[in-house]
Amino acid sequence: MIRRFISTGHLIDSGILSTILNLIIEEGADYEIIEFKVGKINTEESRLEIELRTESVEQREALTSKLIAQGCYEKSAAEAEFAPAQKDRCAPENFYSTTNHRTEIYSGGAWCGVSYQRMDAAIINCGGGFECRKLRDVKKGDQILTNADAVRIFPPARKRQKDDFGFMSGEVSSERAADMAVERIAEAFKSMKKNGEKVIAVAGPVVIHTGGAAALAALIEKGYITGLLSGNAIAVHDIESQFYGTSLGIDLKSGRPTHEGHKNHMKAINRIYNHGSIQQAVDNGDLSGGLMHTVIKTGIPYCLAGSIRDDGPLPETENDMIRAQAAYAEIISDASAVLMLSTMLHSIGTGNMLPSWVNTVCVDINPAVVTKLADRGSGQAIGIVSDVGLFLNSLADKLV
Repeated sequence: MIRRFISTGHLIDSGILSTILNLIIEEGADYEIIEFKVGKINTEESRLEIELRTESVEQREALTSKLIAQGCYEKSAAEAEFAPAQKDRCAPENFYSTTNHRTEIYSGGAWCGVSYQRMDAAIINCGGGFECRKLRDVKKGDQILTNADAVRIFPPARKRQKDDFGFMSGEVSSERAADMAVERIAEAFKSMKKNGEKVIAVAGPVVIHTGGAAALAALIEKGYITGLLSGNAIAVHDIESQFYGTSLGIDLKSGRPTHEGHKNHMKAINRIYNHGSIQQAVDNGDLSGGLMHTVIKTGIPYCLAGSIRDDGPLPETENDMIRAQAAYAEIISDASAVLMLSTMLHSIGTGNMLPSWVNTVCVDINPAVVTKLADRGSGQAIGIVSDVGLFLNSLADKLV
């Protein structure tokens, strides 16, 4: 069985060409390159036309799906086919499940873009266009795409042009010079601020424990960070540090445990409840500094997503996971960059909502965090192996 596929982009330096050819051989199929035009300058894309030869329909269909995931599409693309959802939250059995890469579908004799791009969603025909939608948001009667051969996606290639995020190459290494990475990120953030672009921070409580809260607050106050995603813990320990000078009972100046300091985070929660909310504690003048004070005063959008581990939790913590996911998705919509700061679960959760073209930097002392993030689909994320407090203070030094 013979089918022809097309792939365009920076196929050589991104490694996509070798991935495509190796994939075909590994699956026991064969190929012939019909045409290969190489882009000669940085802004010029290459174009591959390849003839795929398979021995069975099953092999062809399985390989087709894998090639589409690498950005290939059939030369004679099939017209998009849709089937109605029979009830709420239920797609047809053979629905197409999306990636986080930019996607187009062939409909009405033309390639059409898909909006609200994210991974693990269905593609809905909305009449005037096409959009990604989570299964939980599917309604009875929604027209849902069912054939993958009407799809083409555009995996991001490595950046060839010189720019502030050009150092990103998808790998994580403790050998990377953190100072150079901070310098490039600082330059990129300056440009994004000037252009009015969104930069979102996803932060864990380690930011407080390592002394990075003041630096992150300064970046927010000066307009470099325009949204914050986190959990209950970062707010609890930030507020504890402001009320009692400790984080998890550890004195932030001496680094030593304090007498009965283990109670301080609960006392902080209780004190906030006496005001009614974090917002009210700020308005009443009791909470007069720190990260959450800056978040409240600047008015940037934020979400504290709850978990089964939370103490309290604080009044502003969103304990409905569906609403928390929706809030996260709203805050990161149209973001130019996301800075993930020592929080594995919130980073992976946010990564699952991000399109692959969003610049993503993950800072963690543990290289495995970035590896796990990439394994779960956020292949654009690059890692900086560093103490997050040192990183934030270095970044703030350059920007603030």
